[in-house]
Amino acid sequence: MAGFGIGQPIRRVEDKRFLTGHGTYIEDINLPRQAYAVQVLSPHAHAKIAGIDKSKAQAAPGVLCVLIGADAVAEGVGPMFPLMPEDMGGPKGFRAPRFLLATGKVRYAGERVAFVVAETPAQAQDAAELVEVRYEPLPAVTEIEEALRDGAPKIWDECPTGNLVFAITMGNKEATDAAFAKAAHKVSLRMVNNRISANSMETRGYIGDYSGADDFYTLYTATQNPHGARGTIAGQVFHVPESQVRVIAKDVGGGFGMKGDVYPEEALVLWASKKIGRPVKWISSRSEGLLTDTHGRDQVVTGEIALDKDGTILGLRAQSLTNLGGNISGAGVIPSLSALQMAPQVYRIPTVFFTGQAAFTNTAPMGPYRGAGRPEATYFMERMIEHAARTTGIDRVELRRRNFVPASAMPFTSATGVVYDSGDFADTMNKTIARADWQGYAARKAESESRGKLRGRGLIYYVETCGIFNDRMELRFDPSGSVTIVAGTFSHGQGHATTFAQMVSDWLGVPFESIRFVQGDTNQVSFGRGTYGSRTSSVGGGALKAATANLIEKAKSLASHLMEAAPADIQFENGRFTIVGTDKSMALVDVAKAAYAPMMLPPGFGLGLEASGAAEGIPNFPNGCHICELEVDPETGLVNIDRYTVVDDVGMVINPLIVEGQIVGGLAQGFGQALLENIEYDGGSGQLLTGTFMDYTMPRAGDQPHFECGFNNVPCQTNALGIKGAGEAGSVGAPPAVINALIDALAPLGVKTIDMPATPKRVWETIRAAKAA
Repeated sequence: MAGFGIGQPIRRVEDKRFLTGHGTYIEDINLPRQAYAVQVLSPHAHAKIAGIDKSKAQAAPGVLCVLIGADAVAEGVGPMFPLMPEDMGGPKGFRAPRFLLATGKVRYAGERVAFVVAETPAQAQDAAELVEVRYEPLPAVTEIEEALRDGAPKIWDECPTGNLVFAITMGNKEATDAAFAKAAHKVSLRMVNNRISANSMETRGYIGDYSGADDFYTLYTATQNPHGARGTIAGQVFHVPESQVRVIAKDVGGGFGMKGDVYPEEALVLWASKKIGRPVKWISSRSEGLLTDTHGRDQVVTGEIALDKDGTILGLRAQSLTNLGGNISGAGVIPSLSALQMAPQVYRIPTVFFTGQAAFTNTAPMGPYRGAGRPEATYFMERMIEHAARTTGIDRVELRRRNFVPASAMPFTSATGVVYDSGDFADTMNKTIARADWQGYAARKAESESRGKLRGRGLIYYVETCGIFNDRMELRFDPSGSVTIVAGTFSHGQGHATTFAQMVSDWLGVPFESIRFVQGDTNQVSFGRGTYGSRTSSVGGGALKAATANLIEKAKSLASHLMEAAPADIQFENGRFTIVGTDKSMALVDVAKAAYAPMMLPPGFGLGLEASGAAEGIPNFPNGCHICELEVDPETGLVNIDRYTVVDDVGMVINPLIVEGQIVGGLAQGFGQALLENIEYDGGSGQLLTGTFMDYTMPRAGDQPHFECGFNNVPCQTNALGIKGAGEAGSVGAPPAVINALIDALAPLGVKTIDMPATPKRVWETIRAAKAA
């Protein structure tokens, strides 16, 4: 199995069906007698609902039902409630209910007001336009700093702290103040982490199918977490046992954290199906997605760093403001907490003091987006240390090197209590510098200048945390000797059917092509926690390793019976059970077949060969160095990334081809945030100004440079496999690397900072302002 085991760059087995049009996405699924739904969304960012008249819509041709918020209240359907800091030992906050349809008030443009179901999509769309909603508009606020000011429009009247949802502190104020008091250098910087949208290739979509015969709900969904969706829908929406709800997720065309949440539409299609006795399908348009999908980032941070005369960091302060939107999504508070916890990054910082505030605004709810707080932490720290290097005149590479946590100090506890288990940050940075041809930069810069371009170079180092929560995996042999992996994780583009099969082929010695992969159906997978936070390879892989060990142990007892030897005399290696000291052996596959033969089994063995395993979610810490070189056209402000080098430490690599693909994909999204993408609302009306791809700029193939990717892997010490996460690494490191490079290019003009996205317009204006000054 050497050609298909761990460490081999096997092409993904999933890709054949995707590339030949045989994937099964939500739009591909259609049920008999299926009806179609269209939503009525609020045109106001903030308004009271004075009344809703749905009579004309209900009387329209083909209409089967029209649902509004008052109906949900009357029938006791919903609402849903989010996770809050107090659930994780943090401070109390205001836990706002998330109604399926707006009740009494709308709090952002695009909030769901009515759900119209008809025989055809066109009939549902026509009828939706007949729903008459009487709004009483209220003042709106979209910016986090404005929302926290006295006199700002109050978004939730029930919130006792105005628009403040919660406040949190980390670190030691007294010790940090003392560190700043004795510092030779004090450097401060304000940073904006812009609001962006995941924009997965497949938009959200759902089909609800209720069976009145047995009071059973079946949901077909594009999700990252099927069992999580089942739990929320059963427990919070319909108040039934989870055994009465089945969730099926087939192929999902990208999620990036956005599809990890449970959305109102998932419950609405089931509720509507129950009302009309037929399946109901809803598919989001791209513009609906930009309005109603959870957004990411949107954080304003003011930081201060204290250093001694030699550049050793003495202390760090941060005041963080996070925009949660008009409501709180299921895991919407997580990025704001993670951003503070991971802010010290890879540096030995003796003391920190961080304050964080999260607030409501009249914008769409926020949620985790690829990295979920770790990109914000890296952006903060790497912009701070770069700014400190420029302010103090200390070389940026040397400043980092002086303050790195050394490999000899592992395990290392950061000032926020995070315990890094492994990593060699200095060595990884050195390897990245060598790979990037650091010494050749001066010649490249001169060549750019000869063409009238400004050239800049940025370097960053990141660390992130991955591997949350425990999980469960199963292995099942069938009578033919083929094995099925039943995964509690959920692949939505990561290639799990390939990587998990590589593991099983390596560990059990069974043919790669005989391994089947099952996921995403709560009737086939007893339980699982889905995929997010780069948790699958470490936690899911650890659970699969445990399942493998349990299966081998069970099979050993049968092999000993079949070969007439004591179990203690049997060893397993390369797919075969062998009696120690002899050449007598038996393949695991043959043992598995015998487990279904009634005349072959010893008393008490049971029937068949299967096993499950579980693994704890103990954090691991992937890390790496990025070096970006870019050119700026000073006449137009256009930025072109010319070279990009990254060396990552992701522990043991299961499939280098897939890992590199994950890193490059994350880099592309990081470039998009740094230079192009931005969710923008009108400050007065609260209207979304970037509601189509004509206004929201997505990165394209032509925007991508040539990537130099490498690894400097140090095995993780917190899981048996030595694995660290990889799925979010690119998006964590790319934004500060690009912005640091851009500021390096513009520094000769006197530019010290620029906010994301660094669009041509913003860069051009910055250059003009610098020249004027």
